[in-house]
Amino acid sequence: MVHIRFEGRSLDLPETLLGINTSTNDGAVKERVSRHLEVNTNRLDDYVIDRRPNGDLIIRPEAVYG
Repeated sequence: MVHIRFEGRSLDLPETLLGINTSTNDGAVKERVSRHLEVNTNRLDDYVIDRRPNGDLIIRPEAVYG
């Protein structure tokens, strides 16, 4: 499962819908997600991809503290 948090929206999508798997590199994941969201890939430049032990991916804005 791919969990996406983008501009106040949350989406849960199966990897197959995006054409990715657990070995897909971060750049390719962001490219496929940006295509799905219909935005330029650079809009995800400041996003983080958390890879969970169960295989899920979480794509979210980078957290800034302080």
